[in-house]
Amino acid sequence: MKKLLPFLLGAAITLVPAAFVNAATAPKPVELVILSSGGIMSAFQALSADYEQRTGVRLVAQTAPSMGATPQAIPNRLARKEPADVVLMVSSALDRLIKDGLVDPKSRVELGKSYIAMAIRHGDPKPDISTMEAFKQTLLDAKSIAYSDSASGVYLSRVLFNQMHIGDRLKDKSKMIPATPVGEVVARGEAQIGFQQLSELKPVEGIDIVGLIPDQAQQMTLYAGGIVSRTTHPEQARQLLDFLASQEAAKAIKASGLDPIAK
Repeated sequence: MKKLLPFLLGAAITLVPAAFVNAATAPKPVELVILSSGGIMSAFQALSADYEQRTGVRLVAQTAPSMGATPQAIPNRLARKEPADVVLMVSSALDRLIKDGLVDPKSRVELGKSYIAMAIRHGDPKPDISTMEAFKQTLLDAKSIAYSDSASGVYLSRVLFNQMHIGDRLKDKSKMIPATPVGEVVARGEAQIGFQQLSELKPVEGIDIVGLIPDQAQQMTLYAGGIVSRTTHPEQARQLLDFLASQEAAKAIKASGLDPIAK
């Protein structure tokens, strides 16, 4: 036993450095940075953990508006050359990034259709928006109105309210909300009613969703994904987009409030 002891100690000393060397040289998992609009973020979050476990790819998702003047907006972040591999956003804004050369045009994939809904603070009486006339009256009766600085809010404030001939009457009591989810503003009581994509309102606590606005007033927003042109992981980025556009992901996209466009 005494003769064996020096041998065993020597073997242990030899093995320990080898273990450290193996750990140091082991390849790090691929990491993808995803910039996602709030409208599709819930669906992405519902799918990401399982995708990471199956593929070994680490997904780092950051919420970022599809448009707007805030520093967090996807176009502004890409213009500053912040790290990003995949963008998930309103398709019209994505098309502008493709035109500017910031996103690979061949990577564009459509993911889901979204519609505008109205919310109130939890427990408040639900107003009638079942018809265009009732919807118009609800807008006129509201003490304060909030909408996003993204696709739905731009449409409401610049197009729909003017088409309804009430734009001037709503102007002084309406507020465009940058970056922050509109539902949170409504939940805090800072606006009596709020409008945003259904998929962006659903995750917010402290509100009640009255429903989609009438069909005659509705505008569909298409969400799509693309690969950032300067990604260093184009193959893994493509595999992720293929998965998000697949039938396998459609259930989570539907549950988030979007109508999936699965291959």
